Amino acid sequence: MEDNNSKKGSKEKTPEQIKAIQEKQEQKRNAYRAKKLKQHEAATAKAFQKIDKAEAKEKAKTDDPTAKREIELFAAKRREELKASSEQRGRIIASFTGSKLSYERKKGLYGYGFISIWIIGVILIFIGPLIMSIQYSFSETTLVSDDNAAEYGMDSAGIHLEWNNFRHFKYALTIDGKFSVGLVQTLGEMVPQVLMVLIFSLFVAVLLNQKFKGRTLMRAIFFFPVLIATGPVIMVINGTMSSQGASGDAAQFSTMFQADMVDGFMRFLGLYNVSEDFTTFIGTVTSDIFNLLWKSGIQILIFLSALQQIPTSAKEAASMEGATAWEFFWKITFPTISPMILANLIYTIIDTFSDSNNFIMRQVMAQVGQNQNFGYGAAMAWIYFGIIAIALAIVVGIVSRFVFYQVD
Repeated sequence: MEDNNSKKGSKEKTPEQIKAIQEKQEQKRNAYRAKKLKQHEAATAKAFQKIDKAEAKEKAKTDDPTAKREIELFAAKRREELKASSEQRGRIIASFTGSKLSYERKKGLYGYGFISIWIIGVILIFIGPLIMSIQYSFSETTLVSDDNAAEYGMDSAGIHLEWNNFRHFKYALTIDGKFSVGLVQTLGEMVPQVLMVLIFSLFVAVLLNQKFKGRTLMRAIFFFPVLIATGPVIMVINGTMSSQGASGDAAQFSTMFQADMVDGFMRFLGLYNVSEDFTTFIGTVTSDIFNLLWKSGIQILIFLSALQQIPTSAKEAASMEGATAWEFFWKITFPTISPMILANLIYTIIDTFSDSNNFIMRQVMAQVGQNQNFGYGAAMAWIYFGIIAIALAIVVGIVSRFVFYQVD
């Protein structure tokens, strides 16, 4: 026993030994960091030399002072970008702690950590109803009470499903003319609504990106409707609260949010009766400005974030070249934020299609809520989902060809 205890005690390290081991490990990490920093500095210097050679080569091809100035500005921009990326890489190397996980791997794990709650929610809450709705769409649904549960071979009340050989889909696409007309109507309304929201949100984001007093407050005001205009609040704004059983004061209050000034201005200019479709379109998009604000809050925020990523060097170079604000917007701002235009386009299309006020959504809710025809309602919803997916694929396929992705 004494021999075993003496052997065990001899294996235990003293505080001095532990400190020496830690110092040795830190020395190894410092040596590794120094080696990597030296390699990084050499690679950066080589990259700067490459830019210098390319600049000299391009300037040698022309005698035009303006062209040479453009080459110099382009090379300066590349040097600035290289310097920023080099500094970031240097900070990453300097912060190395000896972990086996790479920096990119850690970032990936952080991302999965952030969306883990969403993934758990989808699995526990969303997947079950999704599978159930698919079953409903292919079946005849019958509400069963406790009294007649035995007739359907069920132990208790519930919904009895019976395969119907795609009857709901056939009926919706070939017989139910109301549904087909509703699809065309919804698609027709989607185009002007999406364009109006995108143009308005981009216009507001450009204004809010300017420097002026109270800019932070104005940004909060434009995003505020997204936070409050839900449920009863949006019913008051739309003037539908009284139909839900509230007093007439709500309907009177909703008139405060109506904007008929554009109609009056069109009448004054004599443009009101030029085209019935044009008049209807203008009246629709301008009669409820608060609803437009409500639908544009997220897009304004995304556009504002994209505008803030435009480097100041680009603005300074354009200013030195005498570019106007209009030219700067179309030649620099618009291409730079084009990926966010595509993202906002996708978001706005989905948001418009899933709006509970559009015709198809009302039809689906009527079948489920009023008629309790869960099977036909589910089939209509899945057809609608398929059309949305096709529309998105077409739009993304076309618009993505004109998107400019900046590569470092």
